[in-house]
Amino acid sequence: MFNMNKKAKNKVKDDLSQNSEEIQDKDTVGSQEEVSTEEGNIENANQPEEAAEMDAADAVQVEREKYLRLYSEFENFRRRTTKERLEWMQNASKDLMVELLPIVDDMERALKAMQKSGDSAAVEGMELIFKKLYDTLEKKGLKPMNAQGEVFDPEIHEAVTQFDAPTEDMKGKVIDELEKGYFLNDKVIRFAKVVVGK
Repeated sequence: MFNMNKKAKNKVKDDLSQNSEEIQDKDTVGSQEEVSTEEGNIENANQPEEAAEMDAADAVQVEREKYLRLYSEFENFRRRTTKERLEWMQNASKDLMVELLPIVDDMERALKAMQKSGDSAAVEGMELIFKKLYDTLEKKGLKPMNAQGEVFDPEIHEAVTQFDAPTEDMKGKVIDELEKGYFLNDKVIRFAKVVVGK
């Protein structure tokens, strides 16, 4: 009934073989897609673990940085308060020293006046008392300034007036000291009142 010639039969065979090849290609592509999809699923399954590890590492790093910053701030605070406490202890007697300086000045003037009068016993007694007072103040950190003949320094000297310098090399230097200046632990507590040569 169906008489097919050879040509037609060959054509049908070719078509069938082509279709089977296409089907096999599709199966291969499909199986490759399935494999890549499975690999993707496996990779995706690993990604959350890796992301969790990265997040944990980042969190540890952030906390470490916070700790280091807090530690350094605490160290700075500790050093600053220690330094302030030490300065406070060294300068706690500043007010008392400032109050005693006029008495020291008066005793120096009294000694000079007594030495001119010639009463050696009174001078000797006064010198002993003055030396004891002065030594006690020096132990507490009081030091006198040596302004006479020094170059005028506005940081430690207070110029009361200016006079013509007796010599050329005394220009800009302290000619006379009207009131002695003092340091307390290397800080000025009283400026020296001086006359400057011009």
